[in-house]
Amino acid sequence: MEFIRPGCWEEALAAKAEHPAAVPLAGGTDVMVEINLGRRRPGHLLDLSRIGELSEWEVGEREVRLGAGVPYARIVAELGRELPGLALASRAVASPQIRNRGGVGGNLGTASPAGDAHPALLAAGAEVEVESVRGARRIPIDAFYTGVKRNALLPDELIRRVHIGRATGPQQFSKVGTRNAMVIAVCSFGLALHPGTGTVRTGIGSAAPTPRRAAEAEAFLADALAEGGLWESRGPVPPSVAKRFAALAAGACSPIDDVRGTAGHRRHAVGVMARRTFLWAWEAYRKDAEGVA
Repeated sequence: MEFIRPGCWEEALAAKAEHPAAVPLAGGTDVMVEINLGRRRPGHLLDLSRIGELSEWEVGEREVRLGAGVPYARIVAELGRELPGLALASRAVASPQIRNRGGVGGNLGTASPAGDAHPALLAAGAEVEVESVRGARRIPIDAFYTGVKRNALLPDELIRRVHIGRATGPQQFSKVGTRNAMVIAVCSFGLALHPGTGTVRTGIGSAAPTPRRAAEAEAFLADALAEGGLWESRGPVPPSVAKRFAALAAGACSPIDDVRGTAGHRRHAVGVMARRTFLWAWEAYRKDAEGVA
């Protein structure tokens, strides 16, 4: 195994062009586990830890440009206001040690359905900026996941940053695991309310071959809120609306049985999380109108 350690982004792209099968290494929280367990033995490891810009972020007027290597701990500590859904998901990642090393770029590169960042990124409508020596492009998050642990990256591309719209309404994240900490998600759910456009977005993790949205549930809820005049009035939501939203979200799943949980349990849990995260978010939306922090 050859270890490549570029000193800048341009050197990293050149190395990836020369060795397309090279495995990027940043926090190492996924890659090193697989290597240590003998599940993976790449010919080249491409260490990106010396590229400082990957660990930087910038808040613009409408979006946050988040470097692929910004650790989860910094997202929790510094971006909770701009990216509340992703901050909640980041808080749920493993242990403090892992949160100080791992970042969103690694989650995206691994593309595991159980990655904690995926539901929040889907709910926020993020875009993934990737680059090679041929140029850069931005991939909408909806098109990024292509299969079980597969993504839309071409062999010579690296993830540079993620573009995430600043929250314009409440966001939530929930995760079910076999214990309260240090656990891979049995399933997870992210939700974002976008009052300015009268839309709802969701993200489901670990309940399908890829992270996915519950599109039918989103459309139903947005229409129900609009038809009831609730976006403007911020009034209470009829229980029947929350119940139907939960059922549609559960129906968007295509889970399997595995060592962490059954398909039936996952489907039920997604429905419960969908209802709860929506009600939590809606309560925050109502309180915001009253000037309550």
